[in-house]
Amino acid sequence: MKSSFRPLVLTAMAFGLAASAVAQDAPPAPAPNPEQSQPAPPVETPAPAPVEAPPATAPAAADGTPAAEVPVVPAMTPDQYINVPEYMLNIDLSTGGRIVVQLYPNVAPNHVERLKQLARAGFYDGIKFHRVIDGFMAQTGDPTATGQGGSQLPNLKAEFNVTPHLRGTLSMARAESEDSANSQFFIMLQPRFALDRRYTAFGRVISGMQYVDAIHKGEPPEVMSRMVQVSVAADNKPVPPASMLTEAVPAPVAAPAVTVDQLNAPIKQ
Repeated sequence: MKSSFRPLVLTAMAFGLAASAVAQDAPPAPAPNPEQSQPAPPVETPAPAPVEAPPATAPAAADGTPAAEVPVVPAMTPDQYINVPEYMLNIDLSTGGRIVVQLYPNVAPNHVERLKQLARAGFYDGIKFHRVIDGFMAQTGDPTATGQGGSQLPNLKAEFNVTPHLRGTLSMARAESEDSANSQFFIMLQPRFALDRRYTAFGRVISGMQYVDAIHKGEPPEVMSRMVQVSVAADNKPVPPASMLTEAVPAPVAAPAVTVDQLNAPIKQ
């Protein structure tokens, strides 16, 4: 018995030493992460991923508890908005005719809804193009025609997306803040890819671009072209009469008449 007990004791001691070594080599248990153990502080909703509808989140409760997430609305498919009148704008210009705009609710749903809301309220009717740069863009949407005005609705969060700023693209104007777009927008006269992912593109002219090209240029233009009527295509508003789709052009300044005395006057040395 004595001889058999010693190997058992030695074996137990070996296991004890091995367990001690393993315990020394194992890393300590991680301390609780304070950011995970406390409710997340309220932050502004980040810009949505390209070509997808932005995730909607409910506002935080008054007691500071985390807001419950709202189910994400899936992005619209092309057959749900391409050539669908509810997602098209008719803009009748004082330069002579109607332009038709295809809206892109798949990448900028909130901006598209804002444009439709303001159009149906008659907000854009009569508003002028106050800043038009030849070879670049034509800007409008400001009822004061100064570049400082907008609607009484709150500003929109940016919905930057992969839509390129091509000729005919409509995009929202904004101040320095990315989330300051309201009612002003611009129409591209020529491509400018430096604006991509920095301004929210929300549509493109698919008909009548010649009337956009005819908008008077200037910052501000001497004569401001205007949007006579803006409507959602689904509302079937007729084109205004031709007499409304014109604009006053200042008469050219007549050159002073040359008199006989001027012709006979001696040349001054």
